[in-house]
Amino acid sequence: MIKTLLFGLSFFVTLASMAAKVDSLNVPSTVMQRTMRAVIVLPESYAKSKANYPVLYLLHGGYGHFNDWITKSPDKNLIQRLADQYNLIIAMPEGEVFSYYLDSPVRKDSQFETYLTKEVISKLDNTYRTIRDRKGRVITGLSMGGYGSLLLAARHPDLYCAAGSMSGALNPDMQSWKLPPDMAKGIKQEFEKILGPIEQVPDTYATFSVINLADRLKANGQKLIFDCGVDDFLIEPNRELHRRFVFNQTPHDYSERPGGHSWEYWQNSLPNHALFFHNVLKENGSITQ
Repeated sequence: MIKTLLFGLSFFVTLASMAAKVDSLNVPSTVMQRTMRAVIVLPESYAKSKANYPVLYLLHGGYGHFNDWITKSPDKNLIQRLADQYNLIIAMPEGEVFSYYLDSPVRKDSQFETYLTKEVISKLDNTYRTIRDRKGRVITGLSMGGYGSLLLAARHPDLYCAAGSMSGALNPDMQSWKLPPDMAKGIKQEFEKILGPIEQVPDTYATFSVINLADRLKANGQKLIFDCGVDDFLIEPNRELHRRFVFNQTPHDYSERPGGHSWEYWQNSLPNHALFFHNVLKENGSITQ
């Protein structure tokens, strides 16, 4: 019995020693004149290697924060396990509750496109051993983060070789979103804070629609993956982006699966994105081991 207990204890200690490291990083923003935080997950192999690692930027959703993927996913070890499985650094930066990861033309303290593409990447590259090239960077996220990842990829093809979206809120005009009127009104008001009233600046909303960036994403030649649950209130915008990619012949991986706008769905979706990105990074010669 004692030998069995000792063996079991040794087994779990061994598992713990193999776990990825969860780090917290302060990322100062010159453009917004404040400092925000990010969660960084380093694969177990990082401490024993001198190699440079590819980075997966993983964005949180609306009304959330940088640590959502670690604290809200039902599987609390999901991110660490994926980092170990694919030898990836996984970076989860702050996007605040409703920034949509864009540079707001209304609020000077909400310039998250510049923050993510310049300040966060620079801080990460100067803190960890990363591949400082687009061939070693990929990006995805959920809901607002899915929108943000495709927007940033479309506008910065020099930074990311692949991008994804889970249940992406792809169009700020909210056309075809299936929401109760009260909820739709509240979200519309949040968009007005960062973009202005849609009735006054419809062209701004059109410019920031990922659906309207389908041709640009095709021209960029990045590898793309996105999905949405069939019961999600955002299913129709995702289907529309898929239709546009089919029409303009953009290679992409699109899927619909059972589920709604939930952590259970995103927990099941993320491993598919990680595998997709692994294959892209392998093709690029950016896999460490």
